[in-house]
Amino acid sequence: MMDGTPDHIDSAANTPAPPTVPARAVPEAGLLGRLINAGGNVFAVGIILSALVLLTEVFLRYVFNSPTIWAHETTTFLCALAFLYGGLFCAARDSHVRVVLIYGMLSPRVRGVFNIVISALSCLAAGCFSYAAFFMVEKAIFAPSGEVRLETSGSAWDPPIPALVKIFLLCMLILLTAQFLVLTVNYGRRFLKGEHE
Repeated sequence: MMDGTPDHIDSAANTPAPPTVPARAVPEAGLLGRLINAGGNVFAVGIILSALVLLTEVFLRYVFNSPTIWAHETTTFLCALAFLYGGLFCAARDSHVRVVLIYGMLSPRVRGVFNIVISALSCLAAGCFSYAAFFMVEKAIFAPSGEVRLETSGSAWDPPIPALVKIFLLCMLILLTAQFLVLTVNYGRRFLKGEHE
């Protein structure tokens, strides 16, 4: 700041300013985090496409009295993919929602330990969810007889959207597990080098 007060202090109230959300993957996320961060643009476009599909549906329904059978499921699919990717995206940027009441009061060294432990526990949890999702995907892909049969929505259009979303969920959980593993290792390296926040 111009008055000599450090940037993280609000000079008017002399209190700490709220933390800012990073505009890119944190350095500890590594190459995987940078790739995940770049992929966010694809899913942002998906949200825009879903809005355009809805606008098209409204136009066709109310102007031409000719609604589609695919608009609702298409927008649901695009938004589902974006929301599933969002968790991975936030993990790479370290911008997920969390309560920092205790975390904010810790010393930089103890905070470094917390970063390692939280990342390791998150990796374990994501790994367990990945394991559970595998069985869900298996049921969505294979019929009881063993033949490949993607689960469909059962609507008039009847696309295999449920199966595709479940497959995408499994992929995101596997990547989330890998991302938390990378974060755990890199936070550990930083801590061992004595680099604290």
